[in-house]
Amino acid sequence: MIKKYYGLCFLLMTLFYSGCAAVEGIFKAGMWWGIFLVVLVIGLIFWIISKLFGGK
Repeated sequence: MIKKYYGLCFLLMTLFYSGCAAVEGIFKAGMWWGIFLVVLVIGLIFWIISKLFGGK
């Protein structure tokens, strides 16, 4: 039961992260690094959702 709260907490932290700070970090690091991070975050979100709502 507590594991679900960890996932929810992590999801809420990523949703409330400032959009301006994310864009600033992407431009500082470079376009390809930003694309890699976006794909990684989207994959992580899908993985968390599948763990929360998936079967066993």
